Amino acid sequence: MKEITGVIDHRILLNYRIDPAVMQRNLPEGFTAVTVKGYAIGGICQVSLSKMRPDCLPACGSSSHNAAHRIAVSTAYGEGVFVPRRDTDSWLNTFSGGRLFPGTYSLAKFAVSVDGDSYTVDIVNAQEETLMAVTADIGQDLPADSVFGSVTEASDFFARGNIGWSPNGRGDGFDAVELTTVNWNMKPLTVRRQYSAYFCDETIFPAGSVTFDCGLIMRGINHSWVSREHLRDVCC
Repeated sequence: MKEITGVIDHRILLNYRIDPAVMQRNLPEGFTAVTVKGYAIGGICQVSLSKMRPDCLPACGSSSHNAAHRIAVSTAYGEGVFVPRRDTDSWLNTFSGGRLFPGTYSLAKFAVSVDGDSYTVDIVNAQEETLMAVTADIGQDLPADSVFGSVTEASDFFARGNIGWSPNGRGDGFDAVELTTVNWNMKPLTVRRQYSAYFCDETIFPAGSVTFDCGLIMRGINHSWVSREHLRDVCC
């Protein structure tokens, strides 16, 4: 088992409600979209990490900004998320992902601004195309039209999705990694601007099949990413 520990400085979740039939045909065999009130749930997890280190090394780790596009799924092993794409600003993550630790990353540029309870994040790829953007402030409650009835309901839902499967670098299977946390505390975001190149791509999601649902944030979370090699073969 491989394990990397550190601190989540912040973890922003931008969540979308999606036509489940559309979502299902964009999932690999072995994954079934989980629905809430008739909608599949997808989104972007933008996470800024510090003090990251393998558990066998001293507490003097690295920092990075990262993002994952994810869809809530069920598998033969239980619930989790399918991750079609991961991005990072760290050369170390790009090199080690899929080799030394599960999860293949693309290198991207991150502009992250934190001012108290206000957050602005813009991510662009090597071609200067925007992958993700958000401007938000910590709020008091979820939008009235959210599929989640409360912050607690949303928090419990996303806590169950702590195992992530992503295509491996060889193209013949999946990497599996589990997020474990010492503490778990989600707050709602008042989102003033949001964009996802993946969920806005009408060649994947036809017009009207995706609607922004809500934003959530976690801050100051001690955590570990744990390799789960026995969960890789979800199609078997």
